[in-house]
Amino acid sequence: MNVSALRRRLGIWAQVAVLAVVCVVWIYPLLWIVSASLKDSLGVFSGGLGLIPGSPHFENYARAWRDADFGLYTVNSVLVTLSTVVLVVLRCALAGYVIARRDFIGRRVVVGVLVATLFAPGGLTIIPVVELSDLLGLLNSRTGIVLALAGGGHVAAVLLYAGYFTRIPRELEEAAIMDGAGFLRTFFRVVLPLAGPVTATVSVMTFLAAWNNFLLPLVFTFSRPDLRTLSVGMLAFRGTNSTDWSGLAAAGTISLIPLLLVFLALQRYFVEGVAGAVKS
Repeated sequence: MNVSALRRRLGIWAQVAVLAVVCVVWIYPLLWIVSASLKDSLGVFSGGLGLIPGSPHFENYARAWRDADFGLYTVNSVLVTLSTVVLVVLRCALAGYVIARRDFIGRRVVVGVLVATLFAPGGLTIIPVVELSDLLGLLNSRTGIVLALAGGGHVAAVLLYAGYFTRIPRELEEAAIMDGAGFLRTFFRVVLPLAGPVTATVSVMTFLAAWNNFLLPLVFTFSRPDLRTLSVGMLAFRGTNSTDWSGLAAAGTISLIPLLLVFLALQRYFVEGVAGAVKS
C-alpha cells in the first residue's frame, strides 16, 4: 500500500471516529430517557449515567398511558398536529407559488417583511392570538388550537416552496392554461404534485413544531384538561412537592415515538426538499 492510499484511509478512519463520537453525544440523551422510563423514581438518579436498568419497570408506561390519560392526550395531539400540517401545507404552498410566479407590486417588500418576522420571538403574539380566539369563540377548543398553530408566519415553509417552484418549467403551467385550466386547477393538478419533496419537508417541520408546541395548547386548554396535548399532559407528573420522574420519562418516550416514525419515513424527501429549494 502506497503512502497516499494509507493517508486517505487514515483520513476516512478519522472522519468515522469523529462522526461516531458526535453520534453518541447526540443520541445519548434519547437513550437515557428510554432507560429512565424503565427505572423507579429513585433509580433514575441513583443509577447515574448508566443506561441499563437493574429491573425494568414497564408499569411506568401503563401508569403514563392509563392513569395520566396519555391515551386521550395522544389522540388530541394526532388530531391537532395533522390538521395543522394540512392547513400549513396548503397556505404556504399557495403563498410560495404566488411569490415565485407572480410579479406583483410590492413583491420585494412582502418578501422582506416575511424574512423580518423570522427574528420576532414566538411568544410575542400570544396575547393578541388568545384575545382574537376568545372573541371568535374558539378558546378551549381543538379548532382554536389548530388555527393558532397554523396561523403563524411559517416563513421558512413559504420560502422553501417559493424556491422550489422557481425550478418548475413554466411551460407546464402554460400548457395547463391552454387546456382551459384556471389558477387553482393549475396549482393543484400540475404544480403542487411536482413539489412532493418540499411538501414532505414542510410537513416534517410543521409536524415537529406542532407536536412539541407547549405554550399555545397550554393557554387554550386551561379550563378543558380533556383537550390537552402530550406536551401539556406531561404536567400531570409534576406535583406541588414532588415529581414522578420515571413516569415523566415514560411519557416523554411515548411522545417521541411518533416523531421518530414520521422523520424516518420522510427523511429522504426531507433532504431532497431542502436541497432543491436551497439550490434554487
